[in-house]
Amino acid sequence: MKVNTIMPTKLKSFYDTELKLAKINSNENNLQKSWFHLERAHIIGQKYPYEHTFVHWKMLQFGVKIKSSKEIVGQIPRLLVGGVKSFVGHIPVGNTGGANVPPLKAMDIPDDIKKILNVNT
Repeated sequence: MKVNTIMPTKLKSFYDTELKLAKINSNENNLQKSWFHLERAHIIGQKYPYEHTFVHWKMLQFGVKIKSSKEIVGQIPRLLVGGVKSFVGHIPVGNTGGANVPPLKAMDIPDDIKKILNVNT
């Protein structure tokens, strides 16, 4: 079992950029693009407990902003257990983290993120 606690600096910069772009787009009321960047931040950060939990917190806030009870209710369990699953190394790789996808479903990782994560295609 691999325990992940600290996100490598290289990944942190990409993760932070995605969160920044999500915030900028949210502030400009470009909600689809904001969500897109939250999903990307989730894929990058899901192996690391703090970052994984934080993205789910931002997704919960997004759900509140758009008044989506589905997203709000869907994010609560993810917020509570996502970081724990990251800590013990049990995550569905590539999962985008929203309530629109099953929480344990592995998904394809976009090619540019594969390069960031050094994942073989």
